[in-house]
Amino acid sequence: MPTSFVTDPADSRLDDYRDLQDRRLNEEGSRFVAESELVVRELLQSGLRVHSVLLTAPRLSALEEVLGEANVLVAPQEILDNVTGFHIHRGCLAIGERPAAAELPAPARALVVLEDLVDVDNLGAMARNAAALGADAIVLSPRCADPFYRKAIRVSMGAVFRMPIVRAAVWPEDLRGLRASGFTLVAAVLDADAVPIERYAPPEKFALVLGSEGPGLSEETKQLCDARVTIPMRAADSLNVATAGAVLLHHLLS
Repeated sequence: MPTSFVTDPADSRLDDYRDLQDRRLNEEGSRFVAESELVVRELLQSGLRVHSVLLTAPRLSALEEVLGEANVLVAPQEILDNVTGFHIHRGCLAIGERPAAAELPAPARALVVLEDLVDVDNLGAMARNAAALGADAIVLSPRCADPFYRKAIRVSMGAVFRMPIVRAAVWPEDLRGLRASGFTLVAAVLDADAVPIERYAPPEKFALVLGSEGPGLSEETKQLCDARVTIPMRAADSLNVATAGAVLLHHLLS
């Protein structure tokens, strides 16, 4: 692995890491930033291109066996904090290349579809849940948050590197396309007349459709769906969307 020791915070090799609190490597660019030892480890083992890894000496020792041919920049903690604009308490960052636009895997039978989920924490958590519970892919409506935003990646624990994530181009027409290709659209709702999830017989091929925490699914999307399911609750009127998605997905895949 090519390793360089950086002592000057103005070093141009650190430019991708600079002022991360005030800017984002967004979907218009080709790169993203991964944060924390566990997430960087996932990135290094994902097969995605890694432009560089920036870490402290202790983290170098911890990750040495997976760094391979990555371009490694080693710097003191104070330089990491100075360059990024906040305390990198895990002492490890990496710049990766965004993958090409994903397509649905041919044998997919279990999808998670997210409509207008703009909170990056919820998006990251749902990606982690979907990967853990065995969904084949995630489909995002055009207005959903960026799954390769730094915080979404961190909350997902790197699941976004492994899970195919498809960004719909036209909404809700692309949802109609899923239905036409054989997916049963299952809407997650709070409606009183929805079927309790434990009483719903999972179809062989389904797309679980979840909306944002505030408004939930749009009426047009709900009308497109083949079934509406809900989670019976006792002392609350709703759950965090990622939590609800995990409960529903577990039942559908059991």
